[in-house]
Amino acid sequence: MDTSSTPGTSISDSLSEAGRLLAWLRQTEETEGTITAIGARLAEILDAGGRLLTCGNGGSMCDAMHFAEELSGQFRDPRPAVAALAISDPSYLTCVANDHGFERVFARGVEAWGTKGDALVVFSTSGNSANVIAAVDTARARGLYTIGLLGRDGGLLAGRCDASIVVPGITSDRIQEIHIKIVHLLIEQIEFRLFNQR
Repeated sequence: MDTSSTPGTSISDSLSEAGRLLAWLRQTEETEGTITAIGARLAEILDAGGRLLTCGNGGSMCDAMHFAEELSGQFRDPRPAVAALAISDPSYLTCVANDHGFERVFARGVEAWGTKGDALVVFSTSGNSANVIAAVDTARARGLYTIGLLGRDGGLLAGRCDASIVVPGITSDRIQEIHIKIVHLLIEQIEFRLFNQR
């Protein structure tokens, strides 16, 4: 069996790129400040009775679902449930896609479940997903606070969200690895502010 690797695709190269992005996350004071500020804002919204909606495509949908289930379920220690919902139900998504087109699957969910004072957290490694952009536009029109966990240069979503964190990666997998770390950091911030949990 040939165990040689294509240049740029070795395990060492992959781990080096992952390490570079993790170092960016750890060493950027601006990013730490943004994560802290977003966590505080989300805690404020939830404490006031608002809800957190999330969405994304593919692996980003998995991240969106993970964020919502860790809040509505449990992250580490027992505490009250937090009102968080991923727009991800297959029957809902296929119904809307069939009747209104795939570009409306998340926007329609914001119309159904989002109200003024809620928050929408979107995940997009390119920042250019049409259905995610439509969700943000709908959310802002309805008075939701919008947050983008994005990648590359942030794409069109960087200028549309109220707050965003743009991971300077090249490939979706590396960007999503940092997104999930940011998700866990945000959950820690929310739990500390709402329940004094560390």
